[in-house]
Amino acid sequence: MQLTVTDRASKWFQEEMGLSQGMGVRFFGKVYGKTPVHNGFSLGMFRDDHPISPIVDTVKDGVHYFVDAQDEWFFKGFDFGVDYDEKSDGPTYQYTKNGEL
Repeated sequence: MQLTVTDRASKWFQEEMGLSQGMGVRFFGKVYGKTPVHNGFSLGMFRDDHPISPIVDTVKDGVHYFVDAQDEWFFKGFDFGVDYDEKSDGPTYQYTKNGEL
């Protein structure tokens, strides 16, 4: 699994969540909602500065963006991309089959 974060998305997370070097954002699957690849589950994220068992950890501008092993089920078979949408002034997420990102 790959996790990519664009420059603009990183800037948005830093500004909106008050992140600085050494801090982190954890992405996870949660019940209810929908994603392009899941029905009944949606994506969640929260600030987590102490990853315990990440399956992927991408550092961008000194901030860790990661998925923990307990959430592997949600991302299994996919690479995960985080971008920024100027129109909605927020992050966007892309799920692509492993190796196609």
